[in-house]
Amino acid sequence: MARRCELTGKAVLVGNRVSHANNKSKHRFLPNLKSVSLISDALQRTVRLRISVAALRTVEHRGGLDGFLVKAKKEELSTRARLLRKDVLAKRAENAAAEAAAEQAA
Repeated sequence: MARRCELTGKAVLVGNRVSHANNKSKHRFLPNLKSVSLISDALQRTVRLRISVAALRTVEHRGGLDGFLVKAKKEELSTRARLLRKDVLAKRAENAAAEAAAEQAA
């Protein structure tokens, strides 16, 4: 499994550890990934994702998983997240059409 956030695309960075004597040795900076279950309001189910803690804060700031996926750039998302985004957008459009039909009937 790749060490990559499924929502933001944040991945492993490579750099140097530099000592006081200016000796350099390679170092891998790993993202802070956590496995979480997020609730999708549009799909009315939970989704398990492996995301960075920074992405989790962003999800909460944007109003949940659905809000994050709608505003996210397609290129940053993993394949699973892209499919999830597609389902959320389709469900939102379906709900909007149903509400419009209900208003016209009333």
